[in-house]
Amino acid sequence: MSVRCCLAKAAPLCALVLLLFVPGPAQAVELRIQSDTIVRGFERDPGTGTDEAVIPGYEYLQADVGSLSEAGLSFHFYGWGRADLADNGFYSDTTAGEILYGYLQYRDSATGLQARLGRQYLFAGVSNEAVDGLSLAADLGPLFFLSLYGGQPVGLDSTGGRDGDSIYGGRLAVHVADWGDVGFSYKNIDNDSDTAEQMAGIDLSLYLPGGISLFGNSVRNLETDGWAEHSWELQYDMGAWRLRPLVSMFEYSDYFGTGANAVNPFRFLAASGEKITVYGADLTRRGEVWTLGGKVRAYSYDQAGDNAYYAVLASWHGEEDTELGGELGFMDGDTDRQGYGQARLYAYVGGLRGRCWVDFVSGDLVYYWYDQSIYGEDASFFVSFGTGRTFLDGALQLKVSGDYSSDPYFDDDVRGLFTLTYAYDHGQ
Repeated sequence: MSVRCCLAKAAPLCALVLLLFVPGPAQAVELRIQSDTIVRGFERDPGTGTDEAVIPGYEYLQADVGSLSEAGLSFHFYGWGRADLADNGFYSDTTAGEILYGYLQYRDSATGLQARLGRQYLFAGVSNEAVDGLSLAADLGPLFFLSLYGGQPVGLDSTGGRDGDSIYGGRLAVHVADWGDVGFSYKNIDNDSDTAEQMAGIDLSLYLPGGISLFGNSVRNLETDGWAEHSWELQYDMGAWRLRPLVSMFEYSDYFGTGANAVNPFRFLAASGEKITVYGADLTRRGEVWTLGGKVRAYSYDQAGDNAYYAVLASWHGEEDTELGGELGFMDGDTDRQGYGQARLYAYVGGLRGRCWVDFVSGDLVYYWYDQSIYGEDASFFVSFGTGRTFLDGALQLKVSGDYSSDPYFDDDVRGLFTLTYAYDHGQ
């Protein structure tokens, strides 16, 4: 199995180091393991005129060991592997896999310091990256919180090798009393020693009296010297009602223009000169049994035609997480190519243990109709059904589902999914 980066070899070593440093009998090591085994099934025509079965099998493994419920040293791992069980050449590689994260973590209760070393996902203002490196985070008194990181970006490890690849950045959050915080962040990525991305941003989370909240962020591309994104929303709670107006603006040349970032699959959009502004609102009323709502979205393009989406939603909530709901929406565009309608119905019925063999059943039905036909088809249809059951006091869960769709791209598409989840938790 091919696994990206040498962390596949480093993970067992990190676990060994952890076991050497975690205190012995005086402080028992906590261990949590979760395994998700997934088998999919569908058919595709490889160009021979005859459909062939495609049966990929996936294994997702998550492990956490060490001081998990209190300060101290711990190790965290999550990765996946895939094997083509049909072995008919549908995938370029019969096997594949990747370590999504694998890091040592140390938390100090006295100072609030958190340090992570290894492959990790970072969410800090303008940063939403997978990094092989070191991250530090700590409170700086009652008013400030600082997070810093540095290392190599995972997304560039197969582009011209890893020499000259680097990433660093951080975020400083300023707490505004009990009202929320404002954050200032920065990120720099080098690809083969050339600047691939350099971003700075500001984000805000503000909770005001009277049920009013404000959230948002603005991002500036320091390479192109332009604003890449503005995304802001206001939330106003009035008893059972919630109003959420929002606005977002994206400048393609600044949002997708990322210097030497050769792995960006949307770099061609940077040269389009397009700019999109999205504005709209959601209105929701949540009752004890019924939730009713509506949404409006307007999409304004500098070059492409404008369009708007309108929808009404309703859902009914019962016992044992049972929920029935639906959505009816319409997209109205400047041209018939952009117009369509959507109708969706879904259901989840839980608490079936004792009345039948399974614990739950779920279903989803979606129907689209188009103002202008696509490849001679003026509608598409999708239906899904699923069920599952738990064993061993909830430690083992079995789920199966089946999907059927018919659309302009596939006359008939049938898929199946089998999932087996096992969770092991050994606490102190």
